Amino acid sequence: MSTLAAAPAPQAGSARITSWRLLVNNRLATAGLVLLGTILLLTALAPILPLPDPNATAPADRLKPVLTAGHLLGTDQLGRDILSRLLWGTRVSVAVGFAATFIAAGIGSAIGIVAGYAGGRIDNAMMRGIDMLMAFPYILLALAIVAALGPGLMNALYAIALVNIPSFARNVRGVTLGYAHREFVDAARLSGKGHLSIILTEVLPNVMPVIVITMSTTAGWMILETAGLSFLGLGAQPPQADLGSMLGEGRAQLFTAPHVSIVPGVMIFLIVISLNVLGDGIRDVLDPRLRSGALARPGPVTEVARDRTAPASTADDAVLVIEKLETGFRQGGEFIPAVRGVSLHVKAGECLGLIGESGSGKSVTALSVMGLVASPPGVIRNGAVYVGNEDVLSMPETRLIAKRGSRVAYVFQDPLTTLHPMVAIGRQVEESIAAHQSISAADCRKKAIELLEKVGIPDARARSVHYPHQLSGGQRQRVGIAMALANDPEIIIADEPTTALDVTVQARILELLRDLQRERGMALLFITHDFGIVSEFCDRVAVMKDGEIVETGETRQVLADPQHAYTKRLIACVPELGTGARFLDRVATLFAEDKKEVA
Repeated sequence: MSTLAAAPAPQAGSARITSWRLLVNNRLATAGLVLLGTILLLTALAPILPLPDPNATAPADRLKPVLTAGHLLGTDQLGRDILSRLLWGTRVSVAVGFAATFIAAGIGSAIGIVAGYAGGRIDNAMMRGIDMLMAFPYILLALAIVAALGPGLMNALYAIALVNIPSFARNVRGVTLGYAHREFVDAARLSGKGHLSIILTEVLPNVMPVIVITMSTTAGWMILETAGLSFLGLGAQPPQADLGSMLGEGRAQLFTAPHVSIVPGVMIFLIVISLNVLGDGIRDVLDPRLRSGALARPGPVTEVARDRTAPASTADDAVLVIEKLETGFRQGGEFIPAVRGVSLHVKAGECLGLIGESGSGKSVTALSVMGLVASPPGVIRNGAVYVGNEDVLSMPETRLIAKRGSRVAYVFQDPLTTLHPMVAIGRQVEESIAAHQSISAADCRKKAIELLEKVGIPDARARSVHYPHQLSGGQRQRVGIAMALANDPEIIIADEPTTALDVTVQARILELLRDLQRERGMALLFITHDFGIVSEFCDRVAVMKDGEIVETGETRQVLADPQHAYTKRLIACVPELGTGARFLDRVATLFAEDKKEVA
């Protein structure tokens, strides 16, 4: 497994990662920002730089090459200084491109938000008008507009802005549709807010990142389109210079003095490429999910610190051993631990219940077993995980991936999000089998049907062509169990597999898991927050609080004589028939005692 440097120690008073740090962590975006900033700075300083008049002709100095004394980038066919015309022309092109971007973004976004929020006939009428504009090739429409209005930079600006309104309207309308009927918008309506207030305070802040991102990626194209119109003589008019007109004037000298056209062409390329890569960085900054610093796509394996301490296994007869595991997440320059010093072991045929409240570190522990904690920002800083006699955290990436699903399988909490919505359930089970077994398609399908029948899917052959949304919650969870069993794993990790199900379905899923575990002799790590389930289902229990194991032992022993105050509170929260008001009094008393201990 590839490893990276260890996470730095937490820094006292470390501030939350800023937008600027997010941006500079993206090297391409930083390069784009530096390049674009340099270009804009030079163009802004053009009036005070010691440059010749960009429109002053000197026929005696025509077509001077690059690095000529007094003319750093040479001269054009009329003897005008190319460097001076380049900086002044870039000012014009950038100003027109940015102005067109703001106009298109303002009008298009307003149309998109109103259409998406209002819906019905208003949406239909607005979008049909946008569709009519999009039916014409945008460059031909721009040419037609400029031809009707007459050549000139302002007319070119209007034309470019108009033909780009549909793209903003379409993008923003699609995002607005997703927010128009969300619960927080309904709550704003119920609070008495008007439509305009809801749009400005509820919808617009959520849509703004899409608008900004679209602007950052569209500005480069608008500069290109402006240059294209000027290249054709419909934009800047002589003697005024912009990048497109310089390119058009230099095409006649392409073979005799190529620098006349190459220089403005390179400038257009640099501006557009810098805007595009900067747009990617802006997208990252505006995504609140990346505030953890996870600017890169998570890797296939959890990052493991190079200086990790890997203690030896202390339970040779167990199929799964976790020793002093420490897993956390990087946020800026700080390492925030989620799991600290966790040690567990599960024997073949045994069910270990890992119990604790939400946020205690149960799922992070389970995902660390097979390197499934997203990195970045997740990192395993210390500890070891042994499957059999092999340290999982020291395995090469390819070997670790091969172990997933074959020796260790997972059953996740919400089957609707873990099953692929666009693939039939039978096909998904077949893919689980084919990932680790070389068998024919017919045998693979036969085994998939058998697995679906094994987990209690009625009429499995007919239901195998159904999609996840066509099944009930309990049936989807049974499909998830079938996928976990596809390759006869030695260990199954079930991460709260019954949380989203009603009580009767929970009982059936638990009974199914218990029967399959006993039949196949598998080790089962069962994660839950309910001691009622643990008492009926698990052989041993480990209690987790704030990322640490505070108590472990045989289930009956822990239930009969809990040693840790946190365990007592969890047990006290399990309601008992006939206790009535005494149940609430008991819970309140335990929590009051806990507050006294903390104080």
